[in-house]
Amino acid sequence: MSGGQAVAGRRPPPKGARGKSASGKGGRGRAARARAMRMGTLRAFVFRALTLRALPPPLRRRVLVVLGACLVLAAAFQFWLRDSPLVAVEDVKVTGLTTKDAPHVRAALASAAHTMTTLHVDHAGLEGAIAAYPVVKALEVNADFPHGLQIHVVEHRPAALVGSLPVAGDGTILRGLPVEGRLPEIDAGAKLDGDRLSDPAALHAARVAGGAPAPLRGRLERIEVRAEEGIVVELRDGPELIFGDGRRLRAKWIAAVRILADPKTAGASYIDVRLPGRPAAGGLPAETLAPVAPASSAELAAPTGTPPTTSSVDPATEELAPPTAEATPPPVSDATAEPVPPATAPIDPSGAGGASPPPG
Repeated sequence: MSGGQAVAGRRPPPKGARGKSASGKGGRGRAARARAMRMGTLRAFVFRALTLRALPPPLRRRVLVVLGACLVLAAAFQFWLRDSPLVAVEDVKVTGLTTKDAPHVRAALASAAHTMTTLHVDHAGLEGAIAAYPVVKALEVNADFPHGLQIHVVEHRPAALVGSLPVAGDGTILRGLPVEGRLPEIDAGAKLDGDRLSDPAALHAARVAGGAPAPLRGRLERIEVRAEEGIVVELRDGPELIFGDGRRLRAKWIAAVRILADPKTAGASYIDVRLPGRPAAGGLPAETLAPVAPASSAELAAPTGTPPTTSSVDPATEELAPPTAEATPPPVSDATAEPVPPATAPIDPSGAGGASPPPG
């Protein structure tokens, strides 16, 4: 077999196909090399920027000096200036206290604040200092550089009375807090030994009292939990408010206020807001109506001042009854226009029971 002949069973690819395949492979290779060059250039630029090699030497030295100074200042603030006596708290001002334990609370806060600086105020330390006084609800702290510290104490607001002790809306027992005005009473099924109500029913009632709008707080008389109606609020000179459970209190109070403001519900004995979207007022006084004759006898009623007349309708058969002798008028004669006497029945003289002949 000569070298110029093709091997049996194999067909050599055309020249154009071989050239096209070679050019495709070469194009893909050039694109890959171009992408690699771009990535290498980007990495080199990032490296130069991070190491400041892209800047001129004089500017590079200035930037390094500034960065070093910032690091030194940050370390000095963190490890020395923040807790330095140069910014220590010396003047403490406490406001917002009304409880009878106000001197003790103020002294505890001042003692804790004097261990701090105006650049490092420890809120957790201040709250821990007055943890023994549950009357404090929150602390608002403002530092007055370089040595002043202002602390405003937010106290719990009494919402109800359990026994003789005021309680807040979250069930916190406010021992020592003065009570202003009248507060609703709540029955507690457990002893008041701790700082919070332990009876679940009393706790739910306290939450209802705490959510009452300001205009209604002075009208709350008593809050109790009943077996069938749930939480019930008794108002002074007003109806009972039936709340059911302690959910959606804001929506229930809004519904109760709207019903109380409606003049149509004046005199209601209760207002049910268990479904705040559909409140209901009950126990309204019934309207007094003038008595009205039945429809069946309205047309037969005699007018005022006229004598009653007897009906000619037989109530048993609803038909006209035959006229009576008293109601039948005597016949009138045409000649004399005078009443004609009624004819009398003939009498049988023989007594045989037959009719006698007319007289001749």
